[in-house]
Amino acid sequence: CSIKLFNNAGVGLVGPVEALSLDEMKQVFETNFYGVVRMIKEVMPDMKSRRSGHIIVISSVLGLHGVAFNDVYSASKFATEGLCEGLAIQLMNFNVNVSMIEPGPVNTEFEMKLMTEVSKKEFVGADPETLDHFRTFYLPTQVNLFQGLGQTPEDIARVTKKVIESPQPPFRNLTNPLYTPIVALKYALIYRESLYPLISHRDAEEELFTLNPAQSGSVNVVLSVCKCVSVCVSEML
Repeated sequence: CSIKLFNNAGVGLVGPVEALSLDEMKQVFETNFYGVVRMIKEVMPDMKSRRSGHIIVISSVLGLHGVAFNDVYSASKFATEGLCEGLAIQLMNFNVNVSMIEPGPVNTEFEMKLMTEVSKKEFVGADPETLDHFRTFYLPTQVNLFQGLGQTPEDIARVTKKVIESPQPPFRNLTNPLYTPIVALKYALIYRESLYPLISHRDAEEELFTLNPAQSGSVNVVLSVCKCVSVCVSEML
């Protein structure tokens, strides 16, 4: 019988980072990151000895790209994503799968309650301009976003169930297709900005040709995708 670990605990934190206490930040990381670490440490040795298992972690699309005023929450999810990316590679040798469930906005009473509480908070330490932007633009936009584009808990449950039951579960699972092109574009542009200057240099080109066929093929594929995205973005602009 294959062991499955499902990590779902999480807490949120919203507001100007200069007005948030270190204790508040630590609490977010204690739950969102170290909570996942503790659970994985408990079951991973047994999974490895059995050479069977599946670790499922509820992450967030904010673990793939940051959003203003969600800085600390995003950081905790980025940390979790990095942890699990590394583990996923290590655990392949033990036939243990790792899967990230990455929801966007989910319309629940919890989210609306959080927004209401945050709107009344003073945020001592934030400058007036930042605070005005937070209250005037960010909060109303977030409420509209959750109510208009937010998924239901049932939507997330369906994606999670499919991943749990899959014989070959994928690592990354965005629950909202609206965020797929946003995330893809971000990483394509990162590759474009980092690889284009590299391969345009003659010495770097010579190094590129010393790669084995599998490596050079991967680079060529990445560059082709970057060129395609670059053209599409240029046309849109």
